[in-house]
Amino acid sequence: MKLKKELNLLDVFCIASGAMISSGLFILPGLAHAQAGPAVILSYLFAGLLAMTGMLSQAELVSAMPKTGGTYFYVTRSMGPAMGTVNGLIIWFSLSFKSAFALVGMAAFTEIIVTIDVRLIAVSFCFLFLFINYVGVKEAGRIQIILVFGLLIILLLYIVQGLPAVKIQHLVPFAPQGLPAIFSTAGFVFISYGGLIKVASIAEEVKNPGLVLPLGMILSLFIVSIFYMLVVFVTSGVLGASILNHSLTPISDGAAVFMGSSGRILLSIAAIMAFISTANAGIMAASRYPLALAEDDLLPQFLGKINERFKTPHNAILITGFFMICALFLKLDILVKTASTVLIITFLFSCISVIIMRESRLQNYQPHFLTPLYPWLQIIGTIGFLFLIFEMGKEALLAGSLLMFGGFCIYWLYGRIRTTREYALMHLIQRITSKKLTSHLLQTELKEIIRERDDIIKDRFDKIIEQCIVLDIDEVLHLEQFFELVADAMAPSLNMKPSVLLELLLEREKESSTVISPSLAIPHIIIQGEHKFDILLARCRKKIIFSESGPIIQAVFVLAGTKDERNFHLRALSAIAQIVQDTYFEKKWLEAQSKEDLRDIVLLGKRRRH
Repeated sequence: MKLKKELNLLDVFCIASGAMISSGLFILPGLAHAQAGPAVILSYLFAGLLAMTGMLSQAELVSAMPKTGGTYFYVTRSMGPAMGTVNGLIIWFSLSFKSAFALVGMAAFTEIIVTIDVRLIAVSFCFLFLFINYVGVKEAGRIQIILVFGLLIILLLYIVQGLPAVKIQHLVPFAPQGLPAIFSTAGFVFISYGGLIKVASIAEEVKNPGLVLPLGMILSLFIVSIFYMLVVFVTSGVLGASILNHSLTPISDGAAVFMGSSGRILLSIAAIMAFISTANAGIMAASRYPLALAEDDLLPQFLGKINERFKTPHNAILITGFFMICALFLKLDILVKTASTVLIITFLFSCISVIIMRESRLQNYQPHFLTPLYPWLQIIGTIGFLFLIFEMGKEALLAGSLLMFGGFCIYWLYGRIRTTREYALMHLIQRITSKKLTSHLLQTELKEIIRERDDIIKDRFDKIIEQCIVLDIDEVLHLEQFFELVADAMAPSLNMKPSVLLELLLEREKESSTVISPSLAIPHIIIQGEHKFDILLARCRKKIIFSESGPIIQAVFVLAGTKDERNFHLRALSAIAQIVQDTYFEKKWLEAQSKEDLRDIVLLGKRRRH
């Protein structure tokens, strides 16, 4: 059963933004300022720039493979099921922990307004969000929009009123702990950009995902990064180190300085809204990881079940809620460091995945969005993420190593014996070593993803191409030699003698040349009988000589049909004409690795469908 496509650009922007604006802004600035001083602004900037390299890589991958599970899905298809299982499980736990952190933070801010037990508030809200996500992603998305826009308006008010109140002396010394502290703090606050991962996990539920997902991710990172730096600058400038270094409610404390007690309450409400949006988006995103793992037989099947009424992964949502409630009882610093480390590892995997997917030269890897400055952006990101992990210290390394080891153990004991999967790294190794390691399984899966992504509905032309004969020729052929091969190949399906078919092909070519471009010919003939139509695809890596003075022909489409199929005959010619207009058609045709790849070029070609 499929998940419903109900999310648009506004939903994507609000899910990503709402997931980012929470602990990273309402709790961490005080803890981060204690480590780096006012230069914490640069820590947020550095973390944002590094997140951009991972985000752009994710945007490319998710525009090519908009499937449930997001980062897990494309890590599995690029690096294999072992790394995919590790990635999927650690993100599941990380997002659950981050959402639990949001619930704790929300409860702490709620205490400023009403006096109720913190954990009781957190657990209550956890059940509320579980119910909302259980009922449907559209309902969760609507709540997210309301929360995010309310939050952004309050933060804009905070910035506008706070800038005149900034005192320069509070920003001196700017970097008391030096440059190393800025970088290590960047790793600490990297959790602030985790919302981008959440968007990738719900990709299958987005309308027009190839365009909407990259645009939503880019807009959210750009806008939220500006808000981060301005809010942290104002907070640092109005509070000073003596107060800010010891504050767990820094933005509310900052508002109290220039807006009074009403400002403190207003920003506390904003913080609660932010934590609600993060927890809501967290459950929505985290629950899609066990769903995707179960669909690939890497986790038990019951986690992959979709509710028949609400079209939501109800079991995965409930299990995610259970992990969140358990995480409510862990220490705050453990939650932050674990979640940040996993996010950094995930962005690192994204950069590596793009390199593998591109260098494997998979024909059906067709992202709508291409990362600029490839491969330098990915190389810089990979080095930067490794640097951040090491700068965060031994605890971060240990947490990341333990989580990855645990994920690998689950794969080895459960998933390894239940699934085998072809992945892009195998294609890359095959390309480098020239050894046959793969079949067409991954290409076929990517083809079906493109069809689903672009809402391609199969018509009669597609069905014929899927079954048609494909000739892949490695020698120079004269026209008659080529037509003999064609006649022998097509005769059985058309129920004709090869000699008769050969004569018809030669006569048609004498009437007028079927060469329509310097490398392409489309011989098409009318045959006797009724209700017969077939197509043959041919590639000649060297050349087919249609005439001594003519061009080198390397791509041929042969059409043969009876008179009663004349209308479809014309539609097929029109379809081929549209497909071959692609600027890169000739390059793709000559570089295709197999007959199935040649077939896929035609099946995925851009054209009107009837």
